[in-house]
Amino acid sequence: MAKRDYYEVLGIEKGASVEEVKKAYRKMAIQFHPDKNPGDHSAEEKFKEATEAYEVLSDADKRGRYDQFGFAGIDPQAGGGFGGAAARDFEDLFGGGAFGDIFGSFFGGGGGRRDSTPRGSDLRYDLEVDFHDAVFGTKIELSYSRSAPCSVCDGSGAEAGSKRKVCPTCQGAGQVRRSSGFFSIAQTCPSCAGEGHIIDRPCKACRGSGTERKSQKVKVTIPAGIENGKRIRLEGQGDAAPHGGIGGDLYVYIHVKDHESFERNGNDLYCLVPIGMTQAALGSEINVTTLDGKTIKLKIPAGTQTGKLFRIKDAGVPVMQAPSRRGDLFIKVHVEVPTNLNGKAKDLLAQLAQIVGENDAPRPVKLSSIE
Repeated sequence: MAKRDYYEVLGIEKGASVEEVKKAYRKMAIQFHPDKNPGDHSAEEKFKEATEAYEVLSDADKRGRYDQFGFAGIDPQAGGGFGGAAARDFEDLFGGGAFGDIFGSFFGGGGGRRDSTPRGSDLRYDLEVDFHDAVFGTKIELSYSRSAPCSVCDGSGAEAGSKRKVCPTCQGAGQVRRSSGFFSIAQTCPSCAGEGHIIDRPCKACRGSGTERKSQKVKVTIPAGIENGKRIRLEGQGDAAPHGGIGGDLYVYIHVKDHESFERNGNDLYCLVPIGMTQAALGSEINVTTLDGKTIKLKIPAGTQTGKLFRIKDAGVPVMQAPSRRGDLFIKVHVEVPTNLNGKAKDLLAQLAQIVGENDAPRPVKLSSIE
């Protein structure tokens, strides 16, 4: 029997969005799921056909090849299985609840035994860092709350003299299986929650979880040159795992404060320095303080205009991967016009205007032509 067009199977148009594909598949999966139609082979076939269509149309790459080449453009193995997109998205499609659990187990996404070495949750810490510290690096002590191994049972979850035992319901498999017509469905064991073991006498302090909430302090090294939005991973500093498993990680997200004088672009620094009108006209040498507190002498050539950019090599931000290298510092000058002139100063400026022949009818030019 020839395969039907996947769009026809789901009852959607060829240009349908991913959300429309999911919505159509969800409707058909609920209608034709084997658990709702025991012994109905026609429903089973429609369910398999809809799942096959969803597998392809919910995957951008497969869908593109299918649209261009038809069935010949997709991997033959992709059509008949029940993994891939269907397994990944069952939570999104069907949410929680009993049907979602059964459906996920059917696809192999939710019924297996949990990892024999459970892992704690990762934690996030948002840290605001001064501009100077982000550029040159520092160490900061963080205080936060985390799930830590229980101090009474040392994280085992069991009272003294007691221990974990193999779950009698699933015999350590972490799952129970039941047949439903054509399919065999695996579900998480209700007795041990998929762990394969139970605790005969749980610790009273942690109620068998093996963990307790604690405040913790940890020092984090802020590397020189770190940028805003980057994160630092502290291995094992997240939540502790139940029953002595592997601890999660702590991710520190960096938020760099603005500086009152300097701005950053990659590994380069920029600042604006005001100079006097006579300094710009006659030329001079000025002292500029860099971000790291050093004083450098900057030579201003005669006739310097507002907006002139001066480059100071190796006075910028250290490169994170190679701290011995640094970016550059760019200094833009702004020529300030004097105000509140006294009579003598006004006379001198008037004489200067006559001598240099200032133009009282200047021709407009493009902004982009100004340096």
